[in-house]
Amino acid sequence: MMTQDIITPDEILRRLPHRFPFLLVDRAERYVEGQSITGIKCVSAADPYFPGHFPGNPVMPGVLIIEAMAQTGAILMSKTLDADIANTVIYFMGVDHARFRKPVRPGDLLEMPVEVTASRRGIFKFKGEARVAGVKCAEAEFAATSAPREA
Repeated sequence: MMTQDIITPDEILRRLPHRFPFLLVDRAERYVEGQSITGIKCVSAADPYFPGHFPGNPVMPGVLIIEAMAQTGAILMSKTLDADIANTVIYFMGVDHARFRKPVRPGDLLEMPVEVTASRRGIFKFKGEARVAGVKCAEAEFAATSAPREA
C-alpha cells in the first residue's frame, strides 16, 4: 500500500483533464492507495462564480463543492489505477445523501477528506466531506468509473 503526503498542482494537472475555471482542487494530501485522500481548494474571491452567487453575499455553490469532492476522488482513482489520462477518462456516476451544513466563502481553505467505501468491477464508491477550519460544511456519497477516452 502506497502513501504520499503531498500531491502537487502539477501532478493534479497530469491526473485530471479539468482546467480553469473548472479545476476545483489545488493540491491533495494524505493519499493512501485505494483507500483515501484529502483534497485542498483555496477558495478565492476571484473564483468566477462569486459575482453571481450571490452579489454582496458570496457563497460557493453546493454543486461545485460536490464537484470538488468528486475531483478529489478522481485523483485518488487516477493514482490508484495508475491511469494514463491521455487514454482514460474518469466519469462521475452519481451522488447520494448530499447535505450542506455551512456556507463556503472567499478566503476559506476547503479541506475534502474522501475515502473509498467500495471498489468493484471498475466502479469506485466514495464518502466525502468538505470542511473549513475543521467544521463540516458539506458531505456526500458518490461514485465514479473509468473508461477509454473517445477520439
